[in-house]
Amino acid sequence: MKILVCLKQVPHKDARLDIAGHGTWIDDANLKFEINDYDNYALEAALRIKDAGEAEVIVATIGPDRVVQSLRTALGMGADRAVHVKDEALEGSDSLGVAKSLAAIAAQESPDLILTGLMSDDANYGLTGPMLAELSGLPHATGIVSCEHAGESITVERELEGGALEVVELPLPALVTVQTGMNEVRYASLKGIMQAKKKPLETKSVADLGLQASDVAPKVTIEKIYMPPKGEGAEILQGSAAEVSQQLVTKIKELGLL
Repeated sequence: MKILVCLKQVPHKDARLDIAGHGTWIDDANLKFEINDYDNYALEAALRIKDAGEAEVIVATIGPDRVVQSLRTALGMGADRAVHVKDEALEGSDSLGVAKSLAAIAAQESPDLILTGLMSDDANYGLTGPMLAELSGLPHATGIVSCEHAGESITVERELEGGALEVVELPLPALVTVQTGMNEVRYASLKGIMQAKKKPLETKSVADLGLQASDVAPKVTIEKIYMPPKGEGAEILQGSAAEVSQQLVTKIKELGLL
């Protein structure tokens, strides 16, 4: 069985974020980066399938030289090999451009299962996984919280609103996007980190994927990002619990919320 896990490198969750001078994204010059949290759970799900039987786990990501660190971390956790797509044409690319690049990798690798995180911690779009499934012609399920592989299919549980779960059986090949908390993510051991240095890590350009720059050019562009303006402050309601409750109801009615 061959499993492709799509990773994204994002700013460290504790990093201080400042808006860049051009105003369309953050200043990432001095930031620390890490594997997107959702993608860590996707990788762990793939590694557990590998642990339970024979499977090859391939990790793929798109980005500059710094993303190699995340790929090496994934290899140290137990992935077998990695694919790094590095090309200036992908700078500023949107979800569709990323999905097209990953679909080209999938076409070359022909995986039985593709795993991605539900969304990225930086953009929160949640679009790349479903787009990748559509471009690859694969059945898919999003926001899964459990996955069981059996023969030529997988059975997953999807998280719905209100705490409800939906059970879906998908024929392989298929794609699923993984919710956080699905499992307990392992750490890369010292032995794994040393072995990762010897594992294959292939760098590809857009042309190597059979694509042109126009294929991955963004269809959506960010015009501006900014800090939300500060409000006028909070109003503190005084009195007993009953009096405060009545005042609160009055305020809600005045605002047309009730």
